[in-house]
Amino acid sequence: MLELTPAERRDLRARAHHLSPVVTIAANGLTPAVAAEIHRSLQAHELIKVKVQGTERTQREELMVQLCQELGAAPVQHIGNILIIWRKRIEEEKNKAVEAKAKTSTRPGTAKSAAAFAAAARRAALMRASAEQRKGAPRSSANKSKGKR
Repeated sequence: MLELTPAERRDLRARAHHLSPVVTIAANGLTPAVAAEIHRSLQAHELIKVKVQGTERTQREELMVQLCQELGAAPVQHIGNILIIWRKRIEEEKNKAVEAKAKTSTRPGTAKSAAAFAAAARRAALMRASAEQRKGAPRSSANKSKGKR
């Protein structure tokens, strides 16, 4: 379980003020599916609210400690039936491999398939051709008269 300084906790409480609960823990308690959903939400948002229904205050406090220990998160606040939890995003090996591949790519906008690549090449060729036509085309008299006004 992560520990936060009072200043960090205050900042996180302020950031969480406008958030809505993303996960609800009901009568079945903390099931593996609920824990997995909280993990996904923390990975996506870092700071989340969890709504707990049908439990007493001491049970909610124990639940918050259990959640934070299982997920490696930090408890921010427990107010009423709402728990606020924070955890820095966990960098996954898959994300690191994708980033490494993107850095070694020679073109930033590579196509995902041969058909998409061909379509992008055709569009680029058409754009170049139309730009060359515009360069070589003489200005019309309407364009010249607009410039004199």
